[in-house]
Amino acid sequence: MAAAVSALSSLGLPEDDVGSDEEEQEQEEAEPGPAAAAERREERLRRFRELHMKRHEACKLNSQEVMEEDKRLKLPPNWEAKKARLEWELQVQEKKKECAARGEDYERVKLLEISAEDAERWERKKKKKNPDLGFSDYAAAQLRQYQRLTRQIKPDLEQYEKLKEQFGEALYPTSDSLLHGTHVPSKDGVDRMVADLEKQIEKREKYSRRRPYNDDADIDYINERNAKFNQKAERFYGKYTAEIKQNLERGTAV
Repeated sequence: MAAAVSALSSLGLPEDDVGSDEEEQEQEEAEPGPAAAAERREERLRRFRELHMKRHEACKLNSQEVMEEDKRLKLPPNWEAKKARLEWELQVQEKKKECAARGEDYERVKLLEISAEDAERWERKKKKKNPDLGFSDYAAAQLRQYQRLTRQIKPDLEQYEKLKEQFGEALYPTSDSLLHGTHVPSKDGVDRMVADLEKQIEKREKYSRRRPYNDDADIDYINERNAKFNQKAERFYGKYTAEIKQNLERGTAV
């Protein structure tokens, strides 16, 4: 700046005029006019409005997510799997109708869409599904019977679609739903249940399990009823009384 003042002095300009011009220029730069201040104020207000809108949108999305999560928590634990299963069955039913309309075999069309790796994986899964491991307890036998009976049930998808249109979301129960006494089964449904029960009774009457008879086994019974009782006692308590029985037979019991 001193060099600029000396240069202007060499040109014959007074130093006071030079200093005053520079001070006025610095003052104008330091103190902007009202137009610039108003522009900056508008910019700040615009940014504030944008932040306010973003905050409002975030609160709205958060509230919606909380409501959806609360709705999901009120549903049964396996509701998503059941819903996906029903939708898949509806899609299969639609594909079967399309194949029947075109005169094609649905099983062949389905196999054409399955890769060899998927087929092998499903075959292994099918072999592992509900294997017969023999009798372990009555609870396991009852579970196998229940799974076998439920696999035989063929759902009425047309009736399901009608109920879905009639009741909407109320068709899918939640923890707050009251279902007792609200469902009235149709006559066809009652007839199907009766026919299934009669079929089970008829099959149970024809069933007779062959029990092996060992001629070399010790005779420790006096009649058939006592033999069955001894067999049950041996099945439940044999591993606990084996040593005592051996000592009695050897004559070394204390």
